[in-house]
Amino acid sequence: MTLRTFLIPADGSNDSARCLELGFMLGQRLNAHIDVLHVRSDPKDTVPLLGEGMSVAMIEDMMDVAEKEGVSRSALAHKGFEDAVRKFGAVESDAAAAGGFSARWLEETGREDDAVAAHGRITDLIVAARPTETSDVSTNLTLNAALFETGRPVLVVPPGDAPEPGRKIVISWNGSAQAARAVASAISLLKAAKSVTVFTVDSGRTSGERAPELASYLAWHGIQARTETIFGPASTVGPKLIDDVRAEQADLLVMGAYTHSRMRQLILGGVTRHVLETAELPVLMAH
Repeated sequence: MTLRTFLIPADGSNDSARCLELGFMLGQRLNAHIDVLHVRSDPKDTVPLLGEGMSVAMIEDMMDVAEKEGVSRSALAHKGFEDAVRKFGAVESDAAAAGGFSARWLEETGREDDAVAAHGRITDLIVAARPTETSDVSTNLTLNAALFETGRPVLVVPPGDAPEPGRKIVISWNGSAQAARAVASAISLLKAAKSVTVFTVDSGRTSGERAPELASYLAWHGIQARTETIFGPASTVGPKLIDDVRAEQADLLVMGAYTHSRMRQLILGGVTRHVLETAELPVLMAH
């Protein structure tokens, strides 16, 4: 899959600053077009029980504060966009005919997760922050929307400094449809990588025998990959995967995003949850 268009939610936070940095870095390399989306909260949403025990003056004051905070956050987010455009040399454009490395600023009012779900369905890659203990609750909602409501691959950006993704890539492979989608979406990155390693799990319940099949498939695309097997019970797969990825000094992990229930916000698959909580490198996920 050619990654020609990116979507990056931006709210002026440190989380979104890291997404802009990695997203524009990758977009520059792939000659992509990047839409940076800022979603302002509706001031009316800050009044939880409109009219119940609150005077008109109190309601107006709350909405005024929310409006000012929204303007301030929008300005921060837009400055981050302008800084990224300038730093990486993107051309501001919304015309597909222009070609080349370009970027566009989008701004609307509503819920960020709803907007990302809508815009994300018509882009090739969504770049979103990995939630941390200090992240705003909207960060988690936005990532869930990107992963499970768009049908598109998501580049999950970790906190802290991260290397440019795509030089040394590890694929976590279990033969599932989710993993297959992740690999297909990463083909253009895999072709350009200096090394590709396929990790599979042999836990008694799952077998690592399918790794050579994926390596053979990748070879048809001109991608040479070596295979490694992670041995151990299913409960240790997440930690072992992260440890082995770290040992490989990989800069990108490609894997499927799994759930055990439709209540995805509450019951992520064990490996998916562990990776989202602990990965120190960018992770390209697909559901």
